[in-house]
Amino acid sequence: MSGTKRYEIDMLNGPLAGKTIRFALPFMLANIIQLLFNAADVVVVGKFVGDLSQAAVTSTGSLINLLINLFVGLGVGVNVVVARALGSGDRSRVGAVVHTSVTIGLIAGAILVVVGEVFAPMLLRLMGSPDNIIGLSALYLRVYFLGLPGALVYNFGSALLRAQGDTKRPMYYLSFAGVVNVVLNLIFVVFFHWDVAGVAAATAISKYVSAALVVWCLMQETGIMHFDPAEMKVDWTALKEISRIGLPAGLQGSLFSLSNVTIQAGVNSMGEVVMAGSGAAANIGGFIYTVANAFYQSAMTFTSQNSGAGKTDRVDKVLKWNLLFATTIPTVVGIAAYAVGPWLLGIYTDDPEVIRQGLTRMLLISNFYGLCGIMEVTIGVLRGLGHTLLPVITSLLGSCGLRIVWVYTVFQHFQTPASLYSCYPITWLVTGLAQMICFWYLRPRDYARIKANAEAAAARG
Repeated sequence: MSGTKRYEIDMLNGPLAGKTIRFALPFMLANIIQLLFNAADVVVVGKFVGDLSQAAVTSTGSLINLLINLFVGLGVGVNVVVARALGSGDRSRVGAVVHTSVTIGLIAGAILVVVGEVFAPMLLRLMGSPDNIIGLSALYLRVYFLGLPGALVYNFGSALLRAQGDTKRPMYYLSFAGVVNVVLNLIFVVFFHWDVAGVAAATAISKYVSAALVVWCLMQETGIMHFDPAEMKVDWTALKEISRIGLPAGLQGSLFSLSNVTIQAGVNSMGEVVMAGSGAAANIGGFIYTVANAFYQSAMTFTSQNSGAGKTDRVDKVLKWNLLFATTIPTVVGIAAYAVGPWLLGIYTDDPEVIRQGLTRMLLISNFYGLCGIMEVTIGVLRGLGHTLLPVITSLLGSCGLRIVWVYTVFQHFQTPASLYSCYPITWLVTGLAQMICFWYLRPRDYARIKANAEAAAARG
């Protein structure tokens, strides 16, 4: 097998179990590498600077996600639009999506740079960040946001590659960028003593490295996925199609982040030790979440291609295999992580009290990521079937809204970390079950529509 074909996966034919793992595993590893960017920041400041700087870095994660998720959701739109086009054999629009994606990545990133530079301190105050860390947190955010154009270009470029089943090359590029990030972290903090600005600068630079590599990859493509910088422009038809799917996905991500910002404000109210422990445990939890999220991406991409091809029987199998993997693997990984929790948290800090606080979070969240897997896979299948607002509504009511209500009721009554963290597994279960009910209710109508579209396409061509 030559060229880029060896990186692609035939999602329309043959057994699905092995192909699901083949798709999900590199994506999972790529997400883990991406998380290492922030984990490296936390570890370096924790080991070489101190708990105050560590708290300043860890407390910004929810705010960062809140601001970028709306734009990152467009990457979901890119993935679904291209995957459907490949599944239906309609390749004429792929080139327009490729060039539009890279262009809007740069534009959206530039907008976020301005937002971060101007509004960082105000947003941190709204989150209830303590006065003694708000200056360091704002500095970290301002430098970190300089790298967001690179982050979004990589996000959209890797979404294009995933649409054809290529999850390996994005993993390779993030691996290289991750090494760059760690090396620069040590140089900027240990030798130059730049504190939080040093770790943020290292992360920003590494994002441009990964973006340059994925753009170079698309430029080397010889088929319909080829990217030519001279043809960069916004194709408004392509952008409309991407936005129809991607903006609701981004809104959903932002709603999740908004609820997490509310939870982070609750964490902040309990002091620096709880903040540091929660932040370290959240970083570990992020690695476990990547397992569930990989099967979300798998479910969405496989469903998109097979629905585009009119193969509804395979959509049922996509749901079955992704649910199986997304519930069992995260559960096993989460329980194992909690079992070695003191050692894992010790990577981030030497403070026994911080470790104890981190274990409290891991007990109530890490052990239940299988429930998160149910939620993620059902979202992916619904989105792959063309539902844009339904996942947003179920997430708003079942997860985001319930978390916010929990913070202002249950947490306000008990005022303990355990009472705050308990909302995660409960809201995962509620949202996942709601989405599963929606899928089975809408399934006959969706499948009839998909078959009708496939028959019409076959008649035309």
